[in-house]
Amino acid sequence: MTKHALRTTALDILVRIGEKGGFSHLLIDQAIKTKGLSSRDEGLLTEMVYGTIQRKLTLAYFLDAFIQANKKIDPWVKWLLYMSFYQMVYLDKVPAHAIIHEAVEIAKHKGHKGVAGLVNGTLRNAQRSGFPSFDKIKDPIERLSIETSHPLWLVNRWIDLYGMEITTKICHSNLRHKPISVRIQPLKINKQSAISLLEDEGYEVESSIFSNQGLIIRQGNILKSSLFKNGMITIQDQSSMLVAEMLDLKQDMVVLDACSAPGGKATHIAEKMENRGAVHAYDLHDKKAKLVSKKAKELDLNILKVGQADSRKLKDIHGPEEFDRILLDAPCSGLGVLRSKPDIKYHKKQEDIDSLAQIQGQLMESVSSLLKKGGKLVYSTCTIDKSENESIVQEFLVNHPNFKIDDQFFKELPEELKTSIGITDWGLQLFPHEYNTDGFFLTRLIKMD
Repeated sequence: MTKHALRTTALDILVRIGEKGGFSHLLIDQAIKTKGLSSRDEGLLTEMVYGTIQRKLTLAYFLDAFIQANKKIDPWVKWLLYMSFYQMVYLDKVPAHAIIHEAVEIAKHKGHKGVAGLVNGTLRNAQRSGFPSFDKIKDPIERLSIETSHPLWLVNRWIDLYGMEITTKICHSNLRHKPISVRIQPLKINKQSAISLLEDEGYEVESSIFSNQGLIIRQGNILKSSLFKNGMITIQDQSSMLVAEMLDLKQDMVVLDACSAPGGKATHIAEKMENRGAVHAYDLHDKKAKLVSKKAKELDLNILKVGQADSRKLKDIHGPEEFDRILLDAPCSGLGVLRSKPDIKYHKKQEDIDSLAQIQGQLMESVSSLLKKGGKLVYSTCTIDKSENESIVQEFLVNHPNFKIDDQFFKELPEELKTSIGITDWGLQLFPHEYNTDGFFLTRLIKMD
C-alpha cells in the first residue's frame, strides 16, 4: 500500500471512531484483513490510529493554538490535522516534510484548494513555531487532563479515589505501550519448551509473575508464530490470567463462567482442570458466545458447555448450589484497558459507571445462589473504579452474611503481588502502571456452611 493510501485509510478509520462512535480495535482489524497490509504497514496504521485517538485532547489543545476557535472546519479536516500533529510530535521516524506533503495531498483529494491551503499553512506554522507548552495551563488537574488526554471528569474522579500521585501514574501509563502476553496450553506443551521454540523463531520472551502458564512477548509478532497457529498458546493479558489461578480449581469440578466472552478465562479454567469436569460458560450475546466455543476448539478443550443467556436469569437454567466454583467477570466500564481501547475514555460518562454498578450487583445476587456451600466465587472486572469493584463486594457481603472474603486468597497470590499498593480488605486492585498490565480488580468469596 502507498503511503498516501495508508494515511487515507487511517484518516477514514479516525473519522468513523471520532464522529460515528466506531470501535478502534474492530475497525483496525477489519482494515488489516480486507486490505492485506504488510507487517510494516499494519504497524504504522495501528500506530497512527491508536496514537491519534489516545492523544485526542492533547492534539485538540495543539490545534487551538493554530486555528481560531470560531473558524469552522469539516470533521475530516480536523482529524487529518490531529493525525498529522501526532506524527510530527510523537513519531520520530517520519520526517515533518513528508507528513505535511501527504496531508496536503489527502486534502487536495478529499476537499478543494482552500482546504489544502489551510492544511498546508497550519502544519507549516506548527513546524516553524513549535507546539504550545503544557506549562501554560496553570491548574494542575486540567494540565494533567490535557497532557495525558483524559477527560477532566475522569481525572477528578480518580483523584478523589486514589489521590494525585497514583492518578498521575495511571494517566501517563495509559499512554505507553503494553507488552503482549500469552498463555501456553499446558496439555499440549510445557513452558520451557514453548520458550525454546519461540526463541528459536526469533522472539524475545520472558515468564510472567502472574501465572505459571504466562509468557511476556518482548519482541516479535506472536500471531505469526508456529505455536499460535497450532493452538499451543493464546493471547491473554497477565492480569486476566490471575483469575483462573485464584479460583482454586481441581479436576472434575463443575464451574460456572457467568460472563465468558471472548473465552480467555473459560479456556484457562479448563486447562487448570486438565480438561476434566465441566465448565458452563455463558454470554448475553449469541455471537459472543460463539467466540468462546471457537477459542475452546482452537485449544482442543472439550469440557466447555457454552450457551447464550442473561446471567441474571441463570436460575431458570441451573438449580441452587450446583457449582463448585463460580467466576463472575462482570461487564464494566473498561477503564483499566484504555491502552488497548483508548476510545473508551471519551465515550464513558459517570452515569454509565452507575448503571453498570447496578448490573454488577444484580449479577452477584443471581449467581451466588448457584454456588455450593463451601464453594468459592471470584469476582473480577477490567476497571479501576471502586464503585464497580470494592463497593459491589461490600454491599453484597452486607446483604449475604453466609458469604465472606476468603482469607486464603491473599495468601495464595503470587509472591510479587503480595506487596501491591492495590491490596485492600476487599481484594486486589491492579493499576496499569504497577506491573505494566491492564487495570484489573479481583477478589474471592467463600460460601460458608
